[in-house]
Amino acid sequence: QVSLAESGGGLVQPGDSLRLSCTASEPTFGNHIAGWFRQPPGKEREFVAAINQGGIDTHYGDSVKGRFTISRDSAKNTVDLQMYSVIPEVTAVYYCVAGPGNILRDDIYGYNSWGQGTQVTVSS
Repeated sequence: QVSLAESGGGLVQPGDSLRLSCTASEPTFGNHIAGWFRQPPGKEREFVAAINQGGIDTHYGDSVKGRFTISRDSAKNTVDLQMYSVIPEVTAVYYCVAGPGNILRDDIYGYNSWGQGTQVTVSS
């Protein structure tokens, strides 16, 4: 497991762009797949995006394809989520995750490290 800390959340207006960042404390983070989940108000946690160790392969949830981009920087031990043209439905707590293996899973059981979460609110 690794320790993860998210940053970059906040209140934004519809149509804005927002970038979330997650920093891992352990250098072994580079050996993990990484990703993001979110939990909208009153709803279950859902998969957003995942990226492999090399930062080449990515996988997105259907609701964010074409709107979000995940990336990672091995030198900085970070994984970022760039959100474009946000809509109110993007409002949620966003969690950074990391997990073992090589498969970019879209279920919570594929990840054994979770950050505390960062709130993103889209409202005019």
